[in-house]
Amino acid sequence: MLKFYFFLPLLFLLTTCGKNNPDPSWLQINAWTLNANPNYGGAEGSLNHNISEAWVYVNDEIMGVFQLPCKIPILKAGTFNIKIMPAIRNNGIASTKKIYPFLDTYETTGTLVQNQTLVLSPYTKYKDNISFTIEDFEDINSSLIPDPNTSATTFQLSNTNLQWFNGNYYAKINLNAVDSSWVAYTNWTSHVTKGKDAYLEVDYHTTNTITTELIEISPSGTVPRINIGMNAQTPNTVTWRKIYIDLKELIAAGASGAYFEQGFVATLDSGKTDTEIWIDNIKLVHF
Repeated sequence: MLKFYFFLPLLFLLTTCGKNNPDPSWLQINAWTLNANPNYGGAEGSLNHNISEAWVYVNDEIMGVFQLPCKIPILKAGTFNIKIMPAIRNNGIASTKKIYPFLDTYETTGTLVQNQTLVLSPYTKYKDNISFTIEDFEDINSSLIPDPNTSATTFQLSNTNLQWFNGNYYAKINLNAVDSSWVAYTNWTSHVTKGKDAYLEVDYHTTNTITTELIEISPSGTVPRINIGMNAQTPNTVTWRKIYIDLKELIAAGASGAYFEQGFVATLDSGKTDTEIWIDNIKLVHF
């Protein structure tokens, strides 16, 4: 009898807690679609993207940050304003999920019903009044120039494996024991406002490590600042990937009146005899 009375309050507590937790409504969010902004007339370049994440709000209350596609429980029922903000893995780091500042928020009104699923397929586009500078390798006169002093090789235009790309060509670089380095930089003369968001988008397919640089050029000289690296993939599983590289802090450290170029450095990885780099849709995006 003593054991019975000891467990009775616990049983009552568990029963009460169960009654206070209603069945959730479910919100299923499919993968992002990136649409063209008609105001640009194609000036935003390729619409390939890696918008993998979403910040989700219901009536301006944040539900969390999720990798899409996802299905999430919502402890609400009724008709609500739903906002889904496009987010990326900042600098390619899975643990750093950041709202991408150049894309529109997806917003809709939806009805959530307990034990039922509301399905949304969010779409977005680049915001108005954004500046783009792009090298997509569609023109034989490329704006990506090999360094004549340090680069042992240059790129060739190729179209043998376009897969998900818009356009006809990408840059292909072979590294081996003889041609063991590739160093190149843009000739865009990009003036980017300090304190404003700026990103470099790059599509790449590589079995060799690549390092990016932000090259500051001012009357006082040229300063290359090492930035984000792109890891080598194994030859049997290598795929096209996209990275979003945050430039804001490096630009803020630049000299007054400086302009910036984008650099790429690759040296044959240790222990390898032959590697291959494909790169496309190099895109500087800033306000």
